[in-house]
Amino acid sequence: MKKIDGVIWRESRYVALWVLILSILMQAVFLVLSRWDYTVLLGNLLTAFFAVLNFFLMGLGVQASLGKEEKEAKSLMKLSMTYRYLLLAVVVALGILLPCFHTVAVVVPVFFPRVAVLFRPLFDKKRGVNE
Repeated sequence: MKKIDGVIWRESRYVALWVLILSILMQAVFLVLSRWDYTVLLGNLLTAFFAVLNFFLMGLGVQASLGKEEKEAKSLMKLSMTYRYLLLAVVVALGILLPCFHTVAVVVPVFFPRVAVLFRPLFDKKRGVNE
């Protein structure tokens, strides 16, 4: 098995940190609205874990496609995306169907990695990283 690139670990930690911050913020919103119970926490934990895992697996897919022919790389990335989205869809569906998870707390964390990626350029500029 190929060694996992340091960039994948670093970016996955970055996304995991943002997911944690946004999860805490979401929990606080539920508390302020007096809607918090254990199902909110369980739903948040379930989806937050799989959202970060999805991002990590995406990085592994990109790493695996490097050095391959363009057609093969595209095919590999498309297959990776299909399986990752299928996994997320199953997790979200289970979270919605099972009564021990709060529906909103299951759905919202799916978007947290996108928020992390959206804010990434702001932090790169502060550190002086130019791409």
